[in-house]
Amino acid sequence: MRTNVVSALLAAGLALACFPLTGLAESAWDKETPAVAGAMEITVYRSPSCGCCGKWLEHMAKHGFQVNDMVTEDMDAIKRKFGVSPKLASCHTAFINGYVIEGHVPAGDVKKLLTDKPAVAGIAVPGMVSGSPGMEMGGKKEPFAVLSFDKAGKSAAFSEYSSY
Repeated sequence: MRTNVVSALLAAGLALACFPLTGLAESAWDKETPAVAGAMEITVYRSPSCGCCGKWLEHMAKHGFQVNDMVTEDMDAIKRKFGVSPKLASCHTAFINGYVIEGHVPAGDVKKLLTDKPAVAGIAVPGMVSGSPGMEMGGKKEPFAVLSFDKAGKSAAFSEYSSY
């Protein structure tokens, strides 16, 4: 009887120890996203001092993107090169299949952009939004919008996240 109780306690302890590796430990952004036809190679320009950028790179890789990590000290020059206005700016700038991706844009939105192929220059999550991919900070989640933008800098809502 005692052996059964000890075995049950050990099994319960092992199950609890493994629990964080499943289900609840996943980020809201770890859910599977639809497959996309064509190239999934994304080139990301980031500052060497930014830790959240690395987390966003991991997020993109988890969703099937082949990430080319380009570390640079001059992010302002990159943003000018790709036409990212200061009002849309964030910490990193990426380029994929002719589109600019600025900031902590969810992988699902990048896939939607690649699938729908709208006539825009790119999409952006301006600033550093708590809870967005790569910016997870415990349970803190701020609502945010992914904006599409054209070469003239005009922006419009692409998608919105209020409860995720």
